[in-house]
Amino acid sequence: MTDCAKSVLLIDRPAPFVTRLTLNRPAVTNALSLELQAALSRAFTEVATDPQTRCVILTGGERVFAAGGDISSMADVGAIDILCRHTERVWAPIQHCPKPIIAAVCGYAYGGGCELAMHADIIIAGRSARFSQPEIRIGIMPGIGGTQRLVRAVGKAKAMQMALTGRPISAEEAHLAGLVSELVDDDQVAATALEQAKLIAGMPPLAAEQIKEVILAGMDASLDAALVMERKANALLFASRDQKEGMQAFLEKRRPDFQGN
Repeated sequence: MTDCAKSVLLIDRPAPFVTRLTLNRPAVTNALSLELQAALSRAFTEVATDPQTRCVILTGGERVFAAGGDISSMADVGAIDILCRHTERVWAPIQHCPKPIIAAVCGYAYGGGCELAMHADIIIAGRSARFSQPEIRIGIMPGIGGTQRLVRAVGKAKAMQMALTGRPISAEEAHLAGLVSELVDDDQVAATALEQAKLIAGMPPLAAEQIKEVILAGMDASLDAALVMERKANALLFASRDQKEGMQAFLEKRRPDFQGN
């Protein structure tokens, strides 16, 4: 991968086949400036086709994930200016990334930060983490999926409460509501995310991508249609080398060598 906007987004490989993206605007609690959003868009465009990436960790570091959008870039603009920014196009590479994404969240994940975390497939949260959609408090509403992904994650009652009051919820509450996959001590967030990323990166990548695709597509389909997708995706994997390698390794009681083909 290329070195992508290092001033606002740090990119490293903490383990084989794992790419870590770290939001890097600590002075403004990782507010999602247009520059940072563009850097994320470029990074996810690259990892989508990078054969050396099988899992992505998205984090803001040890103190804060992201405390929302950059209000200074929105306060004095009009509706047409916001429309012409086409935020949905900027965020599309994150939404459509075929590789599994793990969000490692410490501290605030507010507004756009909460929406960004919800783009991940797995959220590992520290006990200090707080999640919020506070846009109503400044006269607007979530605009990057905060109403739609939130209701799918936690249900109507909790989503309505969060969006209409702007009240933050704790990491424990988020975990109980189904927004967070795993709750750990703050000093274990990075290590836990890396451990799970390494585990996923060691799995057959075609199977991981098919699992992600079918789960996400099936959420908005009828059960019958979703089961059809599942059966076809499962059958397709029997054409892969990794399926042959995985089953043969199981029979021979050895570690499989998955190549992604």
